Amino acid sequence: MIGSRIKTTLLLGLLTVLVIWIGGMVGGRGGMFVAFLLALAMNAGSYWFSDRIVLAMYHAQPIDEHQNPELFRIVRELAAEADLPMPKVYVIPQEAPNAFATGRNPEHAAVAVTQGIVRILTPSELKGVLGHELGHVRNRDILISSIAATLAGAIMMLASMARWAAIFGGFGGREEREGGVLGLIVTAFLAPVAAMLIQLAISRSREYLADQTGARLSHNPEGLARALEKLEAASTRLPMDANPSTAHMFIVNPLSGKSLAGLFSTHPPIDERIRRLRSMG
Repeated sequence: MIGSRIKTTLLLGLLTVLVIWIGGMVGGRGGMFVAFLLALAMNAGSYWFSDRIVLAMYHAQPIDEHQNPELFRIVRELAAEADLPMPKVYVIPQEAPNAFATGRNPEHAAVAVTQGIVRILTPSELKGVLGHELGHVRNRDILISSIAATLAGAIMMLASMARWAAIFGGFGGREEREGGVLGLIVTAFLAPVAAMLIQLAISRSREYLADQTGARLSHNPEGLARALEKLEAASTRLPMDANPSTAHMFIVNPLSGKSLAGLFSTHPPIDERIRRLRSMG
């Protein structure tokens, strides 16, 4: 768990270094500051309202304890184990089995499960999945992903500025322009790719951490491991009708039945996640 947190910190630091470096190349501190503020403004709304947006996107319906007492019992036990407030519980009207958690902090958290996941998992497997989702809440992953998105967004904007600067010949004298333009072109095309890969690496690192947290909260790593096996097999047969921009939120990639290169996946390999869980004993 400590290793995953250190990795996340290092990756966020690397994104920050990229922002500073590209900002210095494009427009010095002024350009870097403007890009950062724009990215911050764009992602602030996502941070504050992401829960409402994503729940509405999937037509998630709030349920009470009378509608599904077993689901509520599991969530309540896990929330107490994690020392978290009881989150709101939603059901998504889709048969593809999956789940996600959202909310900017534990006081505004919500967990959502599809109809399909409730049908195919045993109570111990479902507890492992919900433990994973409450692990995201406990580890403040919405905040961390928002920070990563802000830094990556700033890099994308600076790269766009670099492209325009290259088109108009860069800055400085002729010799400086000739060398600078080449650097700007390289930066414009490589920086967004680097930012995206780092952001994906952060997402994968947080998934491993949520697996570890969920296994500990449920006191049953094997339950979560079996659940992941079932979810992986089911998602291949029945891909979820999901928006790619929200794929990172789900416990298994909802688009895994479609063509996505592993390098650009928001989730680590299921086999490796299962191996790590079973190594916990």
